[in-house]
Amino acid sequence: APESVETDRCRIRCYLPGDGPKLCAATNTTYTHLKPWMPWAIGDQTPENAEILVRQFRGRWLLANDFILGIWTLDGSRLIGGTGFHLRHGPLSLGIAEIGMWIHVDEAGQGLGTHVLETLVFWGFSEWPWRRLVWQCDGRNLASRRVAEKCGFQLEGITRKDSQDPQGQIRDTARYALLK
Repeated sequence: APESVETDRCRIRCYLPGDGPKLCAATNTTYTHLKPWMPWAIGDQTPENAEILVRQFRGRWLLANDFILGIWTLDGSRLIGGTGFHLRHGPLSLGIAEIGMWIHVDEAGQGLGTHVLETLVFWGFSEWPWRRLVWQCDGRNLASRRVAEKCGFQLEGITRKDSQDPQGQIRDTARYALLK
């Protein structure tokens, strides 16, 4: 799998051993921003636990089971978000990836999410085997929904009362997709 893509604004690349402390710093400082939407977000992650995660991400990458990416400043000094092509809808051979994303609180509301998603769409349909890209989010997450719509994703439906948000509230899921 291609391991990185660079734009005029950021570098998107797979995680590598040693990235754990930067993942820890980014997710801990962004926890309050992520908490309403991301069940995996914790506010007290340690650098050691983050390093274990990074190494698990790399292992999944090498096994072609999941393609988790970090969004980095151009100089690589800071992690400013996370994304990925996730195989939640079948094997790689099916050509369907779900894109997930989180943006660091310091970068939120500045168009970075839209920029990254546009980049992933172009990269995914040109250098990856994807024929369909999926975007799912909490139906109440209007910012996430706007990003998908700005990038041409079509709302395929709202699945009502289908999961829990991180606070245990039953939520609806907005499901979007884009075809190659």
